[in-house]
Amino acid sequence: IMALVWCKFRSEKYNIDFDEILSLFIILIPTVIICARLYYVLCNLNYYLSNPIQIINIRGGGLAIYGGIIGGIIACYIFCKKKNINILNLLDCIAPILALSQGIGRWGNFINVEAYGTETNLPWKMGIIEDGVKKFVHPTFLYESLGTIIIFVILAVLQDKRKFEGQIAYMYLALYSLLRFFIEGIRISQILSLIIFVLSIGIIVQNIIREKQTSKKDE
Repeated sequence: IMALVWCKFRSEKYNIDFDEILSLFIILIPTVIICARLYYVLCNLNYYLSNPIQIINIRGGGLAIYGGIIGGIIACYIFCKKKNINILNLLDCIAPILALSQGIGRWGNFINVEAYGTETNLPWKMGIIEDGVKKFVHPTFLYESLGTIIIFVILAVLQDKRKFEGQIAYMYLALYSLLRFFIEGIRISQILSLIIFVLSIGIIVQNIIREKQTSKKDE
């Protein structure tokens, strides 16, 4: 709902009909859930090969945000191709609210007592009971929640200062992957986050150089 309200007031800035965004969301929501689940299943393939019926048991947990992001981008690309919409403008419109939505959604991890980090004695440690034993762990859900809300603020400000198409979307990928790089170091894997960060920064730098070259030619 927040995402739709955001797009309602921002879509005109990118010359996108809000009715088209409504149509996109009907496709996007189930696609993102399916792809988030598929990504999680692939990352835990041995378990699901032995327990295939559990693949559809999303109530048992297992929706990976990277799978949702990848699936969402693919869905947006196909939709934009069919509707003749500039996909970079669409992603620039959506990127900030995606970050804010993640910041809110991460509190589901707290409610479910999941996706926490390694043991710690820091003042902001989170107490959990695991296998009957009380432990104090890093509240990684809180780290990511605060981090993505900060990313939302940065991207919302940058929307009014955009220099090239795709800048906001690439900045989202760079900032979020950097955030996940450090958080995953506390939890699991950093490789995908590092790859996305490097690629995003590379694209941003390339576009900045291109913009400067174009400005010099115009002068």
